[in-house]
Amino acid sequence: FFFAGVIKGVLLLEGLTGSVLALSHSESGSQKASGEQKANCCRGDLLEVPRTLFVHFGIYLGENRVAHLMPDILPALTDDRRQIQRVVTNKRLILGVVTKTASIRVDTVEDFAYGGSILVNHMDRLFKDRLLGSEEAARRAEKLVGATAYSLLWNNCEHFVTYCRYGAPVSLQTDKFCETVKMIIRDQRSVLASVLVGLAAVVCLGLAPSTTLPTILITFLLWMAG
Repeated sequence: FFFAGVIKGVLLLEGLTGSVLALSHSESGSQKASGEQKANCCRGDLLEVPRTLFVHFGIYLGENRVAHLMPDILPALTDDRRQIQRVVTNKRLILGVVTKTASIRVDTVEDFAYGGSILVNHMDRLFKDRLLGSEEAARRAEKLVGATAYSLLWNNCEHFVTYCRYGAPVSLQTDKFCETVKMIIRDQRSVLASVLVGLAAVVCLGLAPSTTLPTILITFLLWMAG
């Protein structure tokens, strides 16, 4: 159970870079769009692109443009807007996550979707009492365009769009990940598992501070947190 929980937690953590594991997205009551169906989007719409492990979010600005938050190391290294505006590569994205740097950028619908199907205003059903006007949502997104700090848990692409459209930064994907971590910590079998893994490391690598201290500290923290 412990290792299954760890694997699930890692998958959720990876998903947050596009900012965590996709929640259950029923397609009823939602509008699907693709690059060819961009005319169906209206200014201020909240766009979602479900991936295998996560969901990426953006705000439609009109004229085939989408504002979205992307981890990116390049804005911290150069002011050359032509370089920064190029499609973010995996290397730039990963380095952005590690260094906690990002940019709120404007891309075409096609670049934002990256071949995936788009859900339009799918989250409105969850936040219908907080819904701001479409023009207000678009203006908020436009004001925030540029370099920004990035946090996997506290400032990702979902926080950006929920702030723009609903007035408060919220990430359901982050909440799901945190619940998984809590579940692992609260299950005291994780303490036994950490001891066994630590002892295996000591046997394989030898008795040393690099193996003994993590075994003791991780076990102690899991025990106290539980």
